[in-house]
Amino acid sequence: MGWLVVLILMVLFFVMMFGIGFILNMLMKTTWFPAYIFIIVILPIVVYTIWDHDMSLGLYLASFRLVDYLTALAGLAGAILSGWTIRKLRFAGYKMF
Repeated sequence: MGWLVVLILMVLFFVMMFGIGFILNMLMKTTWFPAYIFIIVILPIVVYTIWDHDMSLGLYLASFRLVDYLTALAGLAGAILSGWTIRKLRFAGYKMF
């Protein structure tokens, strides 16, 4: 897989998680909820659904490539940055957030 495709994939996941996190933060009035959801719910569900149960968990996690980990880190960064952005907007006086 070319590095240009990986870069586009990382930007896509970052923007997607930032947007979803920003909207969830506005609706639920929480700051770090999207980051927690990403770590506690989304990542384990994705790993479990595509896991070949004939392999051990450690061997399965080692079978992921750098592209998979970079995509997950970009999504996590987007979720964390959405919480940080909402927090800064609230401190700046925006009450709708």
